[in-house]
Amino acid sequence: MNLNLTLIGQAIAFAFFVWFCMRFVWPPVMQALQERQKKIADGLDAASRASRDLELAEQQAEETLRESKEQAAEILEQAHKRSNQMIDEAREQARQEGERMITNAKSEIEQEVNRAKEELREQVSRLAIVGAERILESSIDEKQHAKLVDKLADEL
Repeated sequence: MNLNLTLIGQAIAFAFFVWFCMRFVWPPVMQALQERQKKIADGLDAASRASRDLELAEQQAEETLRESKEQAAEILEQAHKRSNQMIDEAREQARQEGERMITNAKSEIEQEVNRAKEELREQVSRLAIVGAERILESSIDEKQHAKLVDKLADEL
């Protein structure tokens, strides 16, 4: 009998213990578990979002890097074109300056030749007059001299 009463007492105590646990212990434990489960789910979602954001940021960084490389290549190409253009312009300017210098030199040479011819004409005419004076042993006046020089210049 003792065994049955003990068993019944233990069953009643166990039922009271289960009721007490279900009433006062179980809800806070379940609430803590649910909160923990929610925190874990939120953490996983945040990790997933962060992973997606990281992939998006990497793609944007790659795109920006690619665009930067393209812009750098374009700038280099423009710089090469501009340098070639500047070289061509400098060559053209040098050629024009050379042609101008040649033209100036030719005109100066032509002027010098004309001056030399004029001086030679004057000297030849003086020599001719001096020679004629000596031959004739007489003096020719200046008006006649000028006429003779002009006449000789026209003939030459």
